[in-house]
Amino acid sequence: MKTLIQNAIIVNEGEQYTGSVLIEDEKIAAIVRGTSAEPIAADRIVDAAGCYLMPGAIDDHVHFRDPGLTHKADMATESRAAARGGITSVMDMPNCNPQTTTIDALEAKFADAATKCLVNHSFYLGATSDNMEEIHRIDPTQVCGLKVFMGSSTGNMLVAEEERLEAIFSESPTLIALHCEDQEVIAANTAKYKAETGCDDPDVTYHPLVRSEEACYRSTAKAVELAQRTGARIHVMHISTARELELLTAGDIAHKKITAEVCLPHLYFTDADYATYGTRIKCNPAVKSAADRDALRQALREGLIDVIGTDHAPHLPAEKVGGCLKAASGIPAIQYVLPAMLELAEEGVITLPQLVEKMAHNPAILYKVAGRGFIREGYQADLVLVRPHAPHMVDAAEIVSKCGWSPFEGHTFSHDIACTWVNGHAVYENGAFDVSVMGQRLRFEN
Repeated sequence: MKTLIQNAIIVNEGEQYTGSVLIEDEKIAAIVRGTSAEPIAADRIVDAAGCYLMPGAIDDHVHFRDPGLTHKADMATESRAAARGGITSVMDMPNCNPQTTTIDALEAKFADAATKCLVNHSFYLGATSDNMEEIHRIDPTQVCGLKVFMGSSTGNMLVAEEERLEAIFSESPTLIALHCEDQEVIAANTAKYKAETGCDDPDVTYHPLVRSEEACYRSTAKAVELAQRTGARIHVMHISTARELELLTAGDIAHKKITAEVCLPHLYFTDADYATYGTRIKCNPAVKSAADRDALRQALREGLIDVIGTDHAPHLPAEKVGGCLKAASGIPAIQYVLPAMLELAEEGVITLPQLVEKMAHNPAILYKVAGRGFIREGYQADLVLVRPHAPHMVDAAEIVSKCGWSPFEGHTFSHDIACTWVNGHAVYENGAFDVSVMGQRLRFEN
């Protein structure tokens, strides 16, 4: 099967140019610059004039809730959401049920995903205080990374002891992805604001005060110091404060051992938005000030932050009821991140080539993903076609997650995802899904 995507505006590797891409079966067979006068033989021709063609985004940070939490969501529903949003590969977190803290549990997730995950996928092994033997068994060519929660988490996945953290940092055979929030600071703040308000569950506006700048900075500083001391390769996820940026350096991601991710909620919302959205924008770490948001945007442009992720975390509406302590933390974001970032690009916050770098190229380089993340001949045909200036309002039909709500509901984005190809297969196109072919397990170059 040959598909020709013709006369698109190709955004790839720092360039924008008009051209065509030929897909043959799963791979990119040819890239033609300019408008070719000679016809190219294909079984299907897609007229992409006026549309952006980009490498499919790689989301390094999702919670698809499978297994064990499928009343919220599952791999089938959330991978459809990914495809709808132009995300062609995902890396899923281990805090499900059972937790993915053994190699056997990891392989069980891969087997399950092979039957119902519409996009390409990998899964993190989760670190605990007592699973070092499992960590040693990680094959870095088969697993995206090791997830360490240095802040509160589900069950026994909080790892806070200095000796245990140093062992993990010293001995992990793969990239360490980190959730950095200091539990002692959070506990002290919780007690403080409970006492001040006389309430066991203060209003959600207290969330960024409980999960404060200090909680984030102290934990991230500890992680950076440990990485520098042990030589570990760490990736600090969902950076949320301007102060944490002091701990990062700009530069070529291929040569950095300490990298950072920012997620859509922290780029898009501020603490002023709690008045409008309430617990719908409650996530961990908390959405913070406008000054923090603006600093994160600048850090993207300057290369201090390397990757844009989502921390896609669906919950049922009933689970979002409550205040800063009782309402569940997490936002479904995967189907909105690319349209939202395209909107920010139109506003001048980030350029289109920078967007592609942070959402496709850099995740591929950082995780050493084999054969993906770029529009290159011989690479897997993971592609997204974007129709600019074709606004659509997000309504209930667009919310394809089981969770059935989103802070973006009712928002009109300025760009639409026209088609998403995963391994050369059009899994989403103009409002319809083709679920006849599943995504593939990601492989990594060691």
